[in-house]
Order: sequence, then structure tokens, then C-alpha cells
Amino acid sequence: MEQYEGKSIYNGIAIGKIWFYEKSEQQVKRVKIDNADEEIKRYEKAKEIAIAQLNQLYDKAVTDVGEANAMIFEVHAMMLEDADYNDSVYNIIQTENVNAEYAVATTGDNFSVMFAEMEDEYFKARSADVKDISERVIAALAGVDTDAGDMDEPVIVVAEDLAPSETVQMDKTKLLGFVTRLGSSNSHTAILARTMNIPALIGVDIDSSWNNKMAIIDGRKGLLYVEPDEVTLAAYKAEQKKDEEARELLKNLKGLPDETLDGKHIKLYANIGSVADVANVLANDAAGIGLFRSEFLYLEKTDYPTEEEQFAIYKTVAQNMAGRKVVIRTLDIGADKQVDYFNMDKEENPAMGYRAIRICLDRIDIFKTQLRALYRASAFGNIAIMFPMIISLSEVKRIKEICEDIKAELKENGIEYGEVELGVMIETPAAVMISDELAKEVDFFSIGTNDLTQYTLAIDRQNSKLDSIYDSHHPAVLKMIKMVADNGHAEGIWVGICGELASDTTLTETFIKMGIDELSVSPGYVLPIRKIIRQTRRGK
Repeated sequence: MEQYEGKSIYNGIAIGKIWFYEKSEQQVKRVKIDNADEEIKRYEKAKEIAIAQLNQLYDKAVTDVGEANAMIFEVHAMMLEDADYNDSVYNIIQTENVNAEYAVATTGDNFSVMFAEMEDEYFKARSADVKDISERVIAALAGVDTDAGDMDEPVIVVAEDLAPSETVQMDKTKLLGFVTRLGSSNSHTAILARTMNIPALIGVDIDSSWNNKMAIIDGRKGLLYVEPDEVTLAAYKAEQKKDEEARELLKNLKGLPDETLDGKHIKLYANIGSVADVANVLANDAAGIGLFRSEFLYLEKTDYPTEEEQFAIYKTVAQNMAGRKVVIRTLDIGADKQVDYFNMDKEENPAMGYRAIRICLDRIDIFKTQLRALYRASAFGNIAIMFPMIISLSEVKRIKEICEDIKAELKENGIEYGEVELGVMIETPAAVMISDELAKEVDFFSIGTNDLTQYTLAIDRQNSKLDSIYDSHHPAVLKMIKMVADNGHAEGIWVGICGELASDTTLTETFIKMGIDELSVSPGYVLPIRKIIRQTRRGK
């Protein structure tokens, strides 16, 4: 038996044979051509094929992993339409009189290196994306199928790396788990793995000789066992059976109230990124939606979403939730979420730059368009609005003035709207320290622990080199959460957590005892968290 360590992407156990997946090597040769115009036509046709394939992948991904996660394939299709990328391909073909395959490969390599050398983690991640789209076009030029391959039986996929397109193409009924040498916990492939509940490890020193050998992925400990002995295999099969039994028992919690042993009700909500995710919220019996990431409406578009487009989406979510609370976060782009058509300048430190509410209060027309859509949709359900990246009282007062203007405008035009709670996200140390004052101005707080941890510890959460010291359980973070809860309650408002820590079952009891009123988690965590709530005594 051999044992290897890696970084866990999804906590689970997978047992099965290894299928060593190797990408078909596309040898690109530099060939002189006589007619550059004809070669450009070849490229354009191959690009059309690649975009059609990406559109098909998008449709498949929407079904498998939801609209928010499927958008990577729309992004890839948009990258193939990028003027700079295409100009580079055309220029190489025309000036060097070479074949399209060589021009695409060279452009892909050049752009990939350019992205990889950027300091911003978001753009670094685009290095892999540009390679993926270039490989797809080269395959189309060669008439090669880009399908990730058929698995004859359920297997653990081991590969050097996996592109999002390869992950989505694999038969989910036969994909037990995957292990790669490359990749990061913030990659699109990792996000897809978590969404599909697939045990996965990255950073493992893989070996092609493992093909067809029995293996075990232990996602809890970040371990891979190759050719496990009978004792180890039996032990993990028993653990796997316990996990399945636990999942079945959790189903018995559906319909039960989210109450502690001493009768305190906790609002247990879910996080979503699109209308498609609502089905998961309802299936997992969440009491409402505590975080609708509205920025995905902007990320998946090639131009600003209109008021009508936004209204239709917010209205649908509100109606589908049938009176349950729907907390919608206003536009939160910037930092690692960039939108080309916003035409924002490159920043040295985007995590602390022009983002979220700062954009909205600067580009008022964009902000008002979203707020009008939100208020109109509030007539069809129980909508609350929260504002991200708040650092001052003046921001909140300005936001409230704008909201009053919107309501007056709608009333004047005879357009109905409902009673809308307004809240702010507490995700900066500044907001924590003035939370006693902010609580006088709003109806609720929602603590965004991802950014709060990042800013408190001065650690870029996108930087994989700092993973070992990124401690979301740091005493400073927990003390800030307690301070916010106390200050919110002193003014009679409810306080929730919508960041990743809300799903951390090791902290659920701690948060309840701190007085946290609401936890908003990934839909799959609703029932496990409910179980802990019902076994906890809140106390005084």
C-alpha cells in the first residue's frame, strides 16, 4: 500500500479503480502557407466549431452544476471573441505566412504566459483558461474530438490537471472522485467538484503506473491510498457506509424547525448565484435565501443587464420562494470578479480597490437600475437588500437616500413595491468597529467571513502560498463576529453570517452561543447544520 498527501477540495471518501487520464497531445507544426486569407477562413470556421462546443457544454453544465457554475463556458466563448486574441492570430498568419494551428498555439502560449505573470490571482487563473480555449480551436482545426473520454465503470480519475470542460464532460454516474498534480482550490474545476459533491485532491505527485489499480481518496485528511491493504480498504468501506447512513438520517430532519434545545429559533438560509439554484434551496428545506449573489447576472452578460432583465430574475426567485425571505446582495464586482464591459482600470491591489458598493455609489445609474428592479420585484415576495463592502456611516446614509428616491419615483409612476428590509454586510474591520453606529441605520447585519478574515489577517485569500496561515478560526475573527452580534442586538436588529464560516460545522455551536440569529450556507449544508442546531443549547 502506498500513501500520498494532497490538498482536499471536497471532504468525502471515494473507493474504486484509478483511470489515468492523459490528454491527447496535439503536435503543432509550423507550416508555410500560400494563401493567408484562406488560412484565416480555416481559423474562423474552427473558432465557430469551438464556440458551438462551448455552448453545448454550458447547457450540460447548467443541468449538472447550475447556471452560476456553468458560466465559465460562456466566459471561454467570450474569450474566443476577444479582439486582442483574434488580432494576434490574424497577425501571425498574415505576417509569417504560417498555418492557423501554429498561430493559435503561439497566441495561446503568449497570452497564457502574460496572464500567469500577473500578480492578481483572478488573472493568473485565466492563464489556464486561455490554454484550454486554444487547445479546443487547434483540435477543431485538426478535426479531433475534444471529449474527455468514456469510462467503462465507476473510477477515480487521476490526471496532471483537468480543465472545467473536461470535468463537465465526464459521466457523473461513473466519476467517483479525482486527483490531480496541478490546480488550486480556487480553480473553476475545484468549484465544480464541490458543487457536484465529488471527493477530490490536488497537489498529489501522480504516477501513470497507477492506472487500473485500486485506490481510496480520503477528502477529510487529504490522503490518497494506492493499492490499499485489506484492513485499510475494509475500514474505509465501513466509513463510507456510515456517511451514507448519516445522509439518509439527515433526510428525516426535513420539515423540522431550526430550534435549539432551549427553544431559540435560528434562521437557516441558503446561498445562491442564480434562479437555477432555487431548486436546491427548496430540496434541502432551507427557510429562505440569505445571500443571492446578484453579480453573477453581470458576470454572465456581455453588456449591462437591463432593469427588465434583472426584475424578471428577482421576481422569479421571490415567487418561487413563496413568501420565504430572499436576501439579495447588490452588485459585488471587482477584486477577483472582473467584468470587461465595466472598463475598469487595472489596480495594483484590487481586493482593496474599486469594488462593490464603491462602484455603485460612483456609477449611480447602474446602482439605481438594480435598485428599481429589486424594489419592483419586492411586490411579488419577501425581498431584503444588503449592501457589500461598507466601511462608513456616510455610505449607508447615502444608500438610504437613493433608496428613498427610488421608492418615490416608483410611487409617482404607480408601480407597486413591498416592505423591504435593508442590511449591510460586515466584511471589513472598519464596519466591525462602527457596527454600534451602523446598527442604528439598518434592519440587519450579514457577516461576510471570507473578506472579513482576509482583511483582518492581511492575507490574500486567493493566494495559495498563504493557505497554511489563512486561519478563519483566528481569535481576532471570532471576537469581531461576537462584537457585531452584541452591537446589532443592542439596537434590536438581527445578525447573520453568510460567508464560508457559516457552513463550518465545528463552529455552529459557537455561533449559536454568541447569539447569531441567522446562518446562510450552501444548500447541501442546511440539514447537517439543522442537526447541530437541534442538539445545541444556546443558554443566556
